[in-house]
Amino acid sequence: MKRSIIITGGAGFIGSHVVRLFVNKYPEYDIINVDKLTYAGNLANLKDIEDKPNYSFVKADICDFDTIYALMQERKVDGIIHLAAESHVDRSIKDPFTFAKTNVMGTLSMLQAAKLYWESLPEKWEGKRFYHISTDEVYGALELTDPDGIESPFTTKASSAQHHQAYGSEFFLETTKYNPHSPYSAAKASSDHFVRAFHDTYGMPTIVTNCSNNYGPYQFPEKLIPLFINNIRHRKPLPVYGTGDNVRDWLFVEDHARAIDTIFHNGKVAETYNIGGFNEWKNIDIIKVLISTVDRLLGRPEGADLDLITYVTDRAGHDKRYAIDSRKLQRELGWEPSLQFEEGIEKTVKWYLDNQEWMDNVTSGDYLKYYEEMYNNR
Repeated sequence: MKRSIIITGGAGFIGSHVVRLFVNKYPEYDIINVDKLTYAGNLANLKDIEDKPNYSFVKADICDFDTIYALMQERKVDGIIHLAAESHVDRSIKDPFTFAKTNVMGTLSMLQAAKLYWESLPEKWEGKRFYHISTDEVYGALELTDPDGIESPFTTKASSAQHHQAYGSEFFLETTKYNPHSPYSAAKASSDHFVRAFHDTYGMPTIVTNCSNNYGPYQFPEKLIPLFINNIRHRKPLPVYGTGDNVRDWLFVEDHARAIDTIFHNGKVAETYNIGGFNEWKNIDIIKVLISTVDRLLGRPEGADLDLITYVTDRAGHDKRYAIDSRKLQRELGWEPSLQFEEGIEKTVKWYLDNQEWMDNVTSGDYLKYYEEMYNNR
């Protein structure tokens, strides 16, 4: 089936993996990557597919309604996978206005452009889909069992799946009440509500998914895992918020991309699906795993860089625990994560160590200059 699909934020971390999957798996689709190319958007993430005949890149701001609406008409778009968002909590605390503009008004711009274009067609909603990717942070925080009484899964060698319920008995369900605690999660919660409202008000075929923390190749190094891998490599301090006992559920990014593919094609309209890795880890334990893995792969003595850990003042409003229950997605659509955290982190660390040039270009900002010049010269 010939389809024309816009993927917003396709030059970012998760978006680039989704774009690559769709371009390679569906050569009959017209895949349009729409990205503003802010600091976190990097076309080098897609260098391996940039010349594919079914792929195109459009530099545009999702808040620019006129441009998005014209693009939908020109390319006869029948599907939108909406990932574009400001996503770093620390940045949202310092600049909440940018997060509200991009995450709320940008989503509304995409929704209204899709609504006006699809309503103008004879078939209207038939064969159309607006898929909005959100976060588990909209649910707030879960109770955390006393972390001092829990032995690290890395220490015990237990699998992450076996360790999943060690930090508490509660999990985020698709029916969990929203309770966002940061400007970032508040903006994402608002955008989720707009997506659902467009279905309830106008009948637009929408789907919302809420995912846990992603990790893997091409992640911008302001995030914990790539930042700490790079710092360990260069023996720089590893700043840990508070005591490092905050717990997160981790999902390998390629597994998330597979889930998005499954849900886009087979998910039920107006449904919500949680996507999680069943991999709960304390931040401090992840950092110890990273140190051990990087040191081993670089031939350093075991634990050589443990002294890089530096405890800093905790983040304002820092949620203690997130944990996704994704059994609905497993039960109804047959998706499940393919990698345990131990496998995924090994693969991830190797990728960053083997791609130091990519990391250097990102941390120096050179990637912005190169691709800006390349785009302007086309």
